[in-house]
Amino acid sequence: MEHVWIILFIVLLAALMPLHMLALPVNWVALGLIFVWRWTHPELAISLSFMLLLVGICLLGELAEFLFKYYGTKKYGGTRKGGWGGIIGAIIGAITGAPFFFGFGAVVGALLGAYAGCLIIELGQDRSWPEARKAAMGAMLGNFAGLVAKLGLGITMLVLTVPRIWPG
Repeated sequence: MEHVWIILFIVLLAALMPLHMLALPVNWVALGLIFVWRWTHPELAISLSFMLLLVGICLLGELAEFLFKYYGTKKYGGTRKGGWGGIIGAIIGAITGAPFFFGFGAVVGALLGAYAGCLIIELGQDRSWPEARKAAMGAMLGNFAGLVAKLGLGITMLVLTVPRIWPG
């Protein structure tokens, strides 16, 4: 029976990963679930140092997401204010888009919000339309790259955890 619970737990962790598309804190939720599993199964090879590694991966995901968003704007010629506009726009867009398409509107909302937020700020700084549009495209691409980075790190957490909870 224990194998069934382990398989269900692994499936749960894997099922969480697509929820990155909803701009949810999936890696942190997975970390909490792994901590609860560790607490309820103290005989497993999930050490405190391993848990700290997972915390580090979660923090790295947050940092990567922020940096990709910010520097995506900068790479495409945006200003610091435009970068922040893209970040704030992505947050507002994700919240606004979440009710649509069974929650997956949050991804579209975040991408369009990053674009719109950066575009509005850049145009407000008397940038030309082509310059502002290029910077906004960078904000949107940076937002997408940050999402992919967090998803990849979440999958890394899953791959590192499975051998520690599987009996053998």
